[in-house]
Amino acid sequence: MRATWRGLPAKRHSVGWEPGLVVPAADGSPLITDHYFPREQGDFPTLLVRSPYGRGLPWSPMYGLLFAEQGFHVVLQSCRGTGGSGGAFDLWRNEVADGQATVSWLREQPWFNGTLGTVGPSYLGYVQWALAVDPPPELKAMVVQMGLHDPYALFHADGALRLENALAVGAGMTYQHQGAGPFLKATLRLQRRLRAVTTAQPLRGAYVSALGGEVPWLDDVMTHPDPKDAYWRGASLAESAERLSVPTSLITGWHDVLADQTFEQYDRLRRAGCETALLVGPWTHTSALQKGWPEVFTESLAWLRAHLYADPSGLRPTAVRVHTGGENAWRDLDEWPPAAAATSWYPLPGGTLTQQAPTDSAPLTSFRYDPADPTPSVGGALLSRTAGPRDNSALEGRADVLTFTGPPLAEAVDIVGPVSARLRISTDTGHADVFTRLCDVDPQGRSVNICDGLGRLRTTEHEPSQVTVSMSSTAHRFAAGHRIRWQISGGAHPRYARNPGTGEPQVDATTFAPVRITLHTDSALSLPDGSGPT
Repeated sequence: MRATWRGLPAKRHSVGWEPGLVVPAADGSPLITDHYFPREQGDFPTLLVRSPYGRGLPWSPMYGLLFAEQGFHVVLQSCRGTGGSGGAFDLWRNEVADGQATVSWLREQPWFNGTLGTVGPSYLGYVQWALAVDPPPELKAMVVQMGLHDPYALFHADGALRLENALAVGAGMTYQHQGAGPFLKATLRLQRRLRAVTTAQPLRGAYVSALGGEVPWLDDVMTHPDPKDAYWRGASLAESAERLSVPTSLITGWHDVLADQTFEQYDRLRRAGCETALLVGPWTHTSALQKGWPEVFTESLAWLRAHLYADPSGLRPTAVRVHTGGENAWRDLDEWPPAAAATSWYPLPGGTLTQQAPTDSAPLTSFRYDPADPTPSVGGALLSRTAGPRDNSALEGRADVLTFTGPPLAEAVDIVGPVSARLRISTDTGHADVFTRLCDVDPQGRSVNICDGLGRLRTTEHEPSQVTVSMSSTAHRFAAGHRIRWQISGGAHPRYARNPGTGEPQVDATTFAPVRITLHTDSALSLPDGSGPT
């Protein structure tokens, strides 16, 4: 690890290990738990790490060993139904009670000194928010890395199924806790069969061949696109942050599939008056734990030492630190998002982009989206190895992709904060999606994605309707000579399931209808000004 990740802090202690401890869950089911600890006499705080992904690689070295070396007891536990723990895994219904049961067990351990912290990424963040529903008095700090709090938003965007991510989560939840070998085999099988699965008609149940069997909870999440459905009741733990007083550090990346969830929780914590910090790096969901791990670990360790050891020496002076793309530099901010005006950019005939507002809402241009030949997804917030910033040039050469490009910039332009698009669109069928993306075009013409979003269109016959699409957030510098580009299409497959164009549910559609999508002149791309202090 130390050869792979330069900059990790020197270890303070040798580490001991107690594997295979049995902790009773809320209903008595055995939760298999490993205990890592400093091999010295002393009074050490405890970190609770609960995972559905097993207790081996990478969790054992990255969380068990590294944090124990720094002076923490680390309790690494498999969620029920995973990693040898008893009971059946459920995506969210057991974590509140099982977290509390684990803390009750901790209180009985002779080495537990009454000071507790939590740390972990992804679903390991969800279990932290579950504990924060009714935080025990011993809980003094949380570090939520690329964390989940709303399962619905992981699987759906405005009612559209996040198909590729759903399949990746299905493979991870099913196989990762079985060990590196089974998980690698399952991942490779999914990659080989991804096209067949994602183009199946109907989509329902097609994943079985790729995942090696039925996954009941995956069927459920894919077939419930309405966030108000009773199925999702209790799934979101957003309210945990609205009343929390436990100091909480949040970490994400600009291309993390859970970035928006992180920003939402940061806003809730700030409004609740909770002490919090935010780190946003140039990472995807997985690369944050790979090339980003030295920064992620250092940030996490500093927060935990500050609040469990009363040692604030590693904390930075500002609450927020973000990486600025385009200049490859870090920027310290007092808040997120920073107070800033937004600049609107408008599309013009011929594919140009201007800051001059239109005087009407006339049709501007149109394209044909055919779900039988769906617009492909390129990069962005994915769980696969193709995530992150990518060259969009080939994608933008397709007839079903619109681009509007500004002039070469005379000087650098910074944007810092949330990006959105207001689109006035008409269709000939009434059923369509719209995918909208911000790109940076360099002097050689290479177009690289910065951020994006997808919205569902609900139009009546040929009458235009307006939809505002959140395109996540960014901190980016468009260098002098570069151009700002707005990309618009009817989807991004298989990142999102195809809109069949008929009004049928995405998972049950067996017939597809092409749709003509017309963009009107009073559409606008909104970019936040980022010219504040660096």
